[in-house]
Amino acid sequence: MSWLSGSRGVVLTAYHPSGDPGGRRSGQYTMNHENSKKTPDGAPFDRSGSQDSLDELSMDDYWKELENIHETRGNNHEEQEALVVKEPDEGELEEEWLKEAGLSNLFGESTGDSLESMVFLSTLTRTQKAAVEKRVETVTQTMRKKNKQYQIPDVRDIFRLQSDSKGRVCDGREPSTVRTCENKNETQDEAKGLKFTLGIDEQTSPLEDTWLSETAINLEISFSEQAAIFKDSSVGKMCKGAGDGSLLPNFRLPKDKTGTTKIGDLAPQDMKKIYSLALIELTALYDILGTEFKQQKAAKIKTKESGLFGVPLSVLLEQDQKKVPGTKTPLIFQKLISQIEEATLETEGLLRIPGVAARVKSLCQELEAKFYEGTFNWENVKQHDAASLLKLFIREMPQPLLTVEYLKAFQDVQNLPTRNQQLQALNLLVLLLPEANRDTLKVLLEFLQRVIDHRDKNKMTLKNVAMVMAPNLFTFRGFGSKAIEQSQFVMAAGTANVMHFMIQYQKLLWTIPKFIVNQVRKQNAESQKKEKKDKAMKKLLKKMAYDREKHEKQDKTSNDADVPEGVIRVQAPHLSKVSMAIQLTEELKASDIVARFLSQKSGSVQTLKKEEVFLYEIGGNIGERCLDDDTYMKDLYQLNPNAEWVIKSKNS
Repeated sequence: MSWLSGSRGVVLTAYHPSGDPGGRRSGQYTMNHENSKKTPDGAPFDRSGSQDSLDELSMDDYWKELENIHETRGNNHEEQEALVVKEPDEGELEEEWLKEAGLSNLFGESTGDSLESMVFLSTLTRTQKAAVEKRVETVTQTMRKKNKQYQIPDVRDIFRLQSDSKGRVCDGREPSTVRTCENKNETQDEAKGLKFTLGIDEQTSPLEDTWLSETAINLEISFSEQAAIFKDSSVGKMCKGAGDGSLLPNFRLPKDKTGTTKIGDLAPQDMKKIYSLALIELTALYDILGTEFKQQKAAKIKTKESGLFGVPLSVLLEQDQKKVPGTKTPLIFQKLISQIEEATLETEGLLRIPGVAARVKSLCQELEAKFYEGTFNWENVKQHDAASLLKLFIREMPQPLLTVEYLKAFQDVQNLPTRNQQLQALNLLVLLLPEANRDTLKVLLEFLQRVIDHRDKNKMTLKNVAMVMAPNLFTFRGFGSKAIEQSQFVMAAGTANVMHFMIQYQKLLWTIPKFIVNQVRKQNAESQKKEKKDKAMKKLLKKMAYDREKHEKQDKTSNDADVPEGVIRVQAPHLSKVSMAIQLTEELKASDIVARFLSQKSGSVQTLKKEEVFLYEIGGNIGERCLDDDTYMKDLYQLNPNAEWVIKSKNS
């Protein structure tokens, strides 16, 4: 590969080291000379100085894939309408952010002391409150400039109620307040408390080695709070540039006795709260680290209302669910992956070597006509063609799989100081994706990992796969053609690293941090306290309790009437043993309880297998939560003593 500079621009010439799998010896792209020299922030661009120290040979897969994408687009005469990203007006971005965070009632006509918002704000950490305060202040100033006739609250009033609270925040520490000149001493005390919690001491740092190796992921304390403390600490300074090594750390999840919570384990009403908290937490993290976080907004464009390629993901799923109820990812997407896997994942150059362009185009047209009719002949589809179709499907989405709103934020992950913080940001971004996008991304990453598992045969290492797939997720045609495509040359190594991260740490990325789950628990608990003060609600609860007690008395035997202390009653309506009293012990896990129920082999319901049923925590301070097998029940019971416990399958 060589860079040839001339008076009119810079030409990139890419050669494939193993011959000419793409059908063309070289590809040339011209780009603006000034853009090639500098990154968007004005710093000199050094392609060899990326976080993984990627050399030119390893980057060649990226450039070759980009060349194939351009060739495919050049052969596509049915040009898709480009997606236009709107530039928001002053204050519009912050106003939209507050709406997304569920805090729209802090401004505008609906301004008022909303119970839900006050409860929500009371659970925020110091850095999260600062992020909200910053956006409210901007919206307030904008509204005053525009003379909008709305009640405009003073930003300090919004958090006054929370500052007066004497309760404890989710991680067990005293509630914190937004940084102001009036509470510097309090903030310093808080910082010392958090340093103690994280294991940082002025004299000795027992966690210093773990932090520097960046293998321990702390999910119990807000990521932005951790960043604020480490930013100015000696450990934080030592961590600067920790992402320059060629090998990625072996991150691991800490063992949590109350159970690890994965995406999909919580009820929809709690996931809505998770989304709001993740948005605020990500913004707070970017604020602390000095990285700009702006949600992009796409102008509405005309899109296809049926078909396979170039159809909005939501529309595609809607039509697929009519054929296969409950499917979470597009049927064509699933079929292309299975078609690739059926042929064996040991094929050398899988995903890297493109299919024949003319044949891929013909197959695409034939699929559009015959896929849903069930008349398409899959035996004629060669493996490399199927891989090209899979990548084409991803690229042809009217909006990127990582969404217009968050694509830039995914790209900007590469700019964060440490690997730990990059992983934390990606974790939050995955939580922010719409369910359909997140599910589709998960299936894709799992497939890519299976390809990598056969690297000894197919020669596709993690780095190779990341290089090939990054252009398909990050070079999005709708983002205004030339400007974005040119910047890809600057961002190539960075986006490949983000792709690298997403593949390698996918299991971690689908974990909901404990501190966010605890904030949801606190919101639910506080809401219940306030609701119980309402007389009408009291009457309703009394009636519900009476009816429930009456119903339970009818179902229970006399031996089951009273549950002794230290014992929980577990219901399993779909199993042969529908109810069981379980004595809590220090070592009792969720998997032990499920095993006890499944050992009762009477009745006709034993078709359910162990991997199909789970113990659920329902009610109390959580809506509904599927427990992982290693959850210690006594510890969880102490966290949520008012919960009910039910064994069921995830689909029931």
